[in-house]
Amino acid sequence: MTIINLRDFYYWYTQDEYIEVSDDVAEALRASVRSEAAYTERARYNKAYYSLDADDGIEYSACLHELTPDEVLELKERFCRLWNALNSLPEIQGRRVDAHFILGMTYREIAKAEGVDKSAVRRSVLSGIAQMKKYLRKNP
Repeated sequence: MTIINLRDFYYWYTQDEYIEVSDDVAEALRASVRSEAAYTERARYNKAYYSLDADDGIEYSACLHELTPDEVLELKERFCRLWNALNSLPEIQGRRVDAHFILGMTYREIAKAEGVDKSAVRRSVLSGIAQMKKYLRKNP
Protein backbone atom coordinates (compact mmCIF):
# COMPACT_ATOMS: atom_id res chain seq x y z
CA MET A 1 0.00 0.00 0.00
CA THR A 2 1.12 3.53 -0.83
CA ILE A 3 0.18 6.83 0.75
CA ILE A 4 -0.62 9.57 -1.80
CA ASN A 5 -1.55 13.23 -1.53
CA LEU A 6 -4.81 13.88 -3.38
CA ARG A 7 -3.73 17.49 -3.90
CA ASP A 8 -1.05 16.21 -6.31
CA PHE A 9 -3.61 14.52 -8.52
CA TYR A 10 -6.82 16.58 -8.24
CA TYR A 11 -6.77 20.33 -8.72
CA TRP A 12 -9.83 20.97 -6.54
CA TYR A 13 -8.00 19.85 -3.40
CA THR A 14 -6.52 23.05 -1.95
CA GLN A 15 -5.06 21.45 1.17
CA ASP A 16 -3.02 18.33 1.65
CA GLU A 17 -5.21 15.23 1.91
CA TYR A 18 -3.36 11.96 2.37
CA ILE A 19 -4.94 8.56 1.74
CA GLU A 20 -3.63 5.03 1.47
CA VAL A 21 -4.20 3.27 -1.85
CA SER A 22 -2.94 0.10 -3.47
CA ASP A 23 0.28 0.22 -5.45
CA ASP A 24 -1.61 -0.32 -8.73
CA VAL A 25 -3.89 2.66 -8.12
CA ALA A 26 -0.96 4.87 -7.15
CA GLU A 27 0.94 3.89 -10.29
CA ALA A 28 -2.14 4.51 -12.48
CA LEU A 29 -2.55 7.99 -10.99
CA ARG A 30 1.15 8.79 -11.53
CA ALA A 31 0.94 7.51 -15.13
CA SER A 32 -2.08 9.72 -15.73
CA VAL A 33 -0.22 12.79 -14.43
CA ARG A 34 2.82 11.95 -16.58
CA SER A 35 0.62 11.46 -19.65
CA GLU A 36 -1.11 14.78 -19.11
CA ALA A 37 2.23 16.56 -18.61
CA ALA A 38 3.59 14.98 -21.81
CA TYR A 39 0.51 16.11 -23.74
CA THR A 40 0.84 19.65 -22.40
CA GLU A 41 4.52 19.72 -23.34
CA ARG A 42 3.77 18.44 -26.88
CA ALA A 43 1.11 21.13 -27.29
CA ARG A 44 3.57 23.81 -26.08
CA TYR A 45 6.39 22.54 -28.30
CA ASN A 46 4.15 22.40 -31.40
CA LYS A 47 2.44 25.71 -30.57
CA ALA A 48 -0.93 23.96 -30.66
CA TYR A 49 -2.81 26.55 -28.60
CA TYR A 50 -6.07 26.49 -30.49
CA SER A 51 -9.48 24.98 -30.21
CA LEU A 52 -11.56 23.44 -32.94
CA ASP A 53 -14.39 25.70 -31.84
CA ALA A 54 -13.50 28.95 -33.58
CA ASP A 55 -17.00 30.45 -33.39
CA ASP A 56 -18.14 28.52 -36.44
CA GLY A 57 -19.50 25.52 -34.55
CA ILE A 58 -17.05 22.88 -35.80
CA GLU A 59 -16.42 21.44 -32.36
CA TYR A 60 -20.09 21.59 -31.41
CA SER A 61 -21.17 19.76 -34.55
CA ALA A 62 -18.43 17.13 -34.13
CA CYS A 63 -19.60 16.24 -30.63
CA LEU A 64 -22.78 14.42 -29.84
CA HIS A 65 -25.20 16.77 -28.19
CA GLU A 66 -28.72 16.65 -26.92
CA LEU A 67 -31.26 18.34 -29.17
CA THR A 68 -33.06 21.34 -27.79
CA PRO A 69 -36.89 21.25 -27.72
CA ASP A 70 -36.92 23.74 -30.61
CA GLU A 71 -34.69 21.48 -32.70
CA VAL A 72 -36.87 18.47 -31.90
CA LEU A 73 -39.99 20.37 -32.93
CA GLU A 74 -38.34 21.58 -36.13
CA LEU A 75 -37.23 18.04 -37.06
CA LYS A 76 -40.70 16.70 -36.34
CA GLU A 77 -42.33 19.35 -38.52
CA ARG A 78 -39.84 18.71 -41.34
CA PHE A 79 -40.49 14.96 -41.09
CA CYS A 80 -44.26 15.51 -41.27
CA ARG A 81 -43.93 17.79 -44.30
CA LEU A 82 -41.73 15.26 -46.11
CA TRP A 83 -44.03 12.41 -45.14
CA ASN A 84 -47.05 14.29 -46.52
CA ALA A 85 -45.16 15.11 -49.73
CA LEU A 86 -44.19 11.46 -50.15
CA ASN A 87 -47.77 10.33 -49.52
CA SER A 88 -49.04 12.79 -52.15
CA LEU A 89 -47.29 10.71 -54.86
CA PRO A 90 -48.99 7.86 -56.69
CA GLU A 91 -48.42 4.48 -55.02
CA ILE A 92 -45.79 3.08 -57.40
CA GLN A 93 -43.86 6.32 -57.60
CA GLY A 94 -43.96 6.78 -53.82
CA ARG A 95 -42.73 3.22 -53.29
CA ARG A 96 -39.81 3.81 -55.68
CA VAL A 97 -38.82 7.14 -54.11
CA ASP A 98 -39.02 5.51 -50.67
CA ALA A 99 -36.93 2.54 -51.79
CA HIS A 100 -34.26 4.73 -53.37
CA PHE A 101 -33.84 7.47 -50.75
CA ILE A 102 -34.96 5.89 -47.50
CA LEU A 103 -33.99 2.26 -48.00
CA GLY A 104 -30.90 3.19 -50.05
CA MET A 105 -31.63 0.83 -52.94
CA THR A 106 -30.13 1.50 -56.37
CA TYR A 107 -32.27 1.98 -59.47
CA ARG A 108 -31.06 -1.41 -60.68
CA GLU A 109 -32.14 -3.17 -57.45
CA ILE A 110 -35.58 -1.54 -57.54
CA ALA A 111 -36.03 -2.42 -61.21
CA LYS A 112 -35.02 -6.03 -60.57
CA ALA A 113 -37.43 -6.31 -57.61
CA GLU A 114 -40.34 -4.87 -59.63
CA GLY A 115 -39.46 -6.55 -62.93
CA VAL A 116 -39.19 -3.31 -64.91
CA ASP A 117 -36.47 -1.45 -66.79
CA LYS A 118 -33.91 0.56 -64.80
CA SER A 119 -34.56 3.72 -66.83
CA ALA A 120 -38.28 3.57 -65.97
CA VAL A 121 -37.43 3.48 -62.27
CA ARG A 122 -34.98 6.35 -62.67
CA ARG A 123 -37.55 8.50 -64.50
CA SER A 124 -40.18 7.63 -61.92
CA VAL A 125 -37.94 8.59 -58.98
CA LEU A 126 -36.80 11.85 -60.58
CA SER A 127 -40.37 12.74 -61.47
CA GLY A 128 -41.47 11.90 -57.93
CA ILE A 129 -38.82 14.20 -56.47
CA ALA A 130 -39.97 17.00 -58.77
CA GLN A 131 -43.59 16.48 -57.68
CA MET A 132 -42.54 16.44 -54.02
CA LYS A 133 -40.71 19.77 -54.53
CA LYS A 134 -43.85 21.28 -56.06
CA TYR A 135 -45.94 19.96 -53.17
CA LEU A 136 -43.53 21.42 -50.59
CA ARG A 137 -43.49 24.82 -52.33
CA LYS A 138 -47.29 24.85 -52.43
CA ASN A 139 -47.68 23.74 -48.79
CA PRO A 140 -45.04 25.56 -46.73
